[in-house]
Amino acid sequence: MKTIETENDAVRSAVREHYGKVATRAGGCGCVPTCCSTESTGDFPAAAIVAKSLGYSANDTTTVPDGVNLGLGCGNPLAIASLLPGQTVLDLGSGAGFDAFLAARAVGGEGRVIGVDMTPEMISKARTNAARGKYSNVEFRLGEIENPPVADNTVDVIISNCVINLSPDKSAVFREAFRVLKPGGRIAVSDIVALQPIPETMRHDLAAYSGCVSGAVTVQELRSMLEAAGFRAIEITPKPESRAFIQDWFPGRGFEDYIACATIQAVKSVATR
Repeated sequence: MKTIETENDAVRSAVREHYGKVATRAGGCGCVPTCCSTESTGDFPAAAIVAKSLGYSANDTTTVPDGVNLGLGCGNPLAIASLLPGQTVLDLGSGAGFDAFLAARAVGGEGRVIGVDMTPEMISKARTNAARGKYSNVEFRLGEIENPPVADNTVDVIISNCVINLSPDKSAVFREAFRVLKPGGRIAVSDIVALQPIPETMRHDLAAYSGCVSGAVTVQELRSMLEAAGFRAIEITPKPESRAFIQDWFPGRGFEDYIACATIQAVKSVATR
């Protein structure tokens, strides 16, 4: 008999296997079809083009080590993070390190960036990239975003790019985010939200889940999770213009009618638990 926990483990295993293949180029694609494209613009086909469409600059994509930008995101969390020199940043689902390295540039030598990812192949790739790029203020830790290996009240800003939707226990992700943030700290996330309830046939499609589609929850569900975790000043903003490229993720499946990219921001109030 299946339990919620065994179902959650099955989801995590499928996601871990999927992104392990992306990291090692053994097949599989992330949230966008860049690693399946035949158009090559760098280490990963079309990744720079997709990054530009998501709001990254040419400088962002050319000042990081080759192989860092895997084209896996659905937005640019750095655009809403407003990072300052000296801050400590946590990147949930850090992948090969693209956003983490851009964050490191923003917080400077006095700042610190911690990347957490549950895929060993991604952690290995990110650590190699950090060494190649000489990022002395960045470290990558193996762990699940529902239970990140980060101390309480130590982080100024949490960023994440199209990863929280992959978690089968999003409430735990936000509770843990609240735990590790300093009072006054905040989250700045790009992710996928559901515009309407997703049909059960889509929900149970693990390929679609790993592709950042069927694990999405509605804006109101996200807001309720964030409020329950203790967050305030919650802003969740769907991006209608994302419909066009979501159609390319799973052509002919109609997912663009159910999901959209969004920015998610919230604050751990100073006068809070």
